[in-house]
Amino acid sequence: MNIYDIAKLSGVSIATVSRVINNSPKVSEKTKKKVWDIMNEYDYTPNVFARGLGLNSVKTVGLVCPDVSERYMANAIAYLEKNLRKYGYDSILMCSGFDYEGKVEAVKILLDRRIDAMILVGSHYAGDCGQNDIQYLQDAAQKVPVVLMNGYIRVPGVYCVLTDNYKAVYDTVCNLIEAGRKKIVFLYDANSYSTTKKLEGYQDALIDNGLKVQEEYKVLMPNNVLKARDLLAKKRLDFDAVIASDDAMAVGALKYVHQINKSIPEDVNVVGFNNSELCVCCYPEMSSIDSQEEELSEIAVDSLIKVLAGKSVRQKMEIPCKFFRRNTTQF
Repeated sequence: MNIYDIAKLSGVSIATVSRVINNSPKVSEKTKKKVWDIMNEYDYTPNVFARGLGLNSVKTVGLVCPDVSERYMANAIAYLEKNLRKYGYDSILMCSGFDYEGKVEAVKILLDRRIDAMILVGSHYAGDCGQNDIQYLQDAAQKVPVVLMNGYIRVPGVYCVLTDNYKAVYDTVCNLIEAGRKKIVFLYDANSYSTTKKLEGYQDALIDNGLKVQEEYKVLMPNNVLKARDLLAKKRLDFDAVIASDDAMAVGALKYVHQINKSIPEDVNVVGFNNSELCVCCYPEMSSIDSQEEELSEIAVDSLIKVLAGKSVRQKMEIPCKFFRRNTTQF
């Protein structure tokens, strides 16, 4: 439903509908009531941009992420905006936070602005607590196309673009074991869809190589360099390799290894995730798994444009990660 449909159903011109939306005194009260009755009947919320721009329509996509201060989120948003502009689309950004209520509110606000589509960045939107946790996305997908980046849910109208995090971590842990590492710690900061896949890859690689999964080697911690360093110092674990679900925690582990006077990579191997600038801001420069933000963003936007054009698009699009070897690993 758009302004053209409202005009047709009301039996007035588009210009008249626009004047009604903007509460113009040039329109009679009788006509205003007729137009508003139609809008209410069809649950039509006037585009806030149309209020200010009259008849000019604006192609707009809503972007949602939990926290734009996080490196992964910030980069993804930048890539998405760049690709959307390529197709002539503007974007509105909402930072929802990580709690359920914030996610629901962010999506509602964007829908109230009559966006053409929505892209959500981060696997936290894939839901942590079952079907009820994604009901708001099911509802949104009935109104506009929705793309979920870096997560997966099976919902009609929600198109998922993600990297194969399971295989990336599985292969990396296998390579660490082949290089002689047996006591491998996994650092993670959340129980999101993405992190769960990484954790599964870690555990399966250990099992498939005849190693026991030790619970104390799975360490949940804040995604922060210094907090990761300090927590490892407190736990005093004996390990010869670390793989983290984000680069910040891996750098924290690297700092802890320096602190206890062990050598990298001779004594301990360290692998991060996301291949951020942190990898080249530490010593030695750190190996990391690249989560392909730029390519994912391009696929997300290209797929969305196809959906808006009425073309067929796969509901799940998954691409491989890339491993960037630097000076903290021996494989």
